[in-house]
Amino acid sequence: MNNKELRINGECKLIVKNNQQMVNREELKMGNHKNKKSNNSKSMVYVVIGAALVAVIAGSLFFKKEGNKNEGKAKENVVVLEGKDLVIPINEITNEASYYPVEVDGVGLEVLAIKATDGTIRTAFNTCQICYSSGRGYYEQDGDVLVCQNCKNRFSPDEVEVTRGGCNPVPIFSEDKTVDDTNITISNAFLKEATGIFENWKEAY
Repeated sequence: MNNKELRINGECKLIVKNNQQMVNREELKMGNHKNKKSNNSKSMVYVVIGAALVAVIAGSLFFKKEGNKNEGKAKENVVVLEGKDLVIPINEITNEASYYPVEVDGVGLEVLAIKATDGTIRTAFNTCQICYSSGRGYYEQDGDVLVCQNCKNRFSPDEVEVTRGGCNPVPIFSEDKTVDDTNITISNAFLKEATGIFENWKEAY
């Protein structure tokens, strides 16, 4: 093309005869700068989107991990009784609560045993008589007390198997178990009677 350059007020103008357009070379430079700025903006958008995706993935993994934790502190140690009785060795029981997770007729439940300050061994189902239907009415030991994980009621080990009703571990009284010099035995039939209060128990399953 027979293009011509024309200087006006010291600026160089490029005249393109084919389309009769006059283009300022300085404007071309500004156009290139705008394109670079636009590209940078797009890059920033991609970075932000990428960061958001990473955050979402990390968050989902975190909540998945937490969810797994709540699916069962006892599940890996659960004993499927299949018609058998639960036998607890007495020499295992101390002033720190011991937990015995079992499965009866497909329902997971847990018995706790603890030595009271008078030296006697107390037993109960590890669920709260009031909060069991919430699925989080179970007890964990905090120092020298048992704490309901649903309503946070604090309960002395000396009251286990003594106090009934209210927000207390469901007692397993002497008539509900057999005790000899070495073991505490809780019958499978009695455990079956308690499955109803564990059907919503989130900590075990």
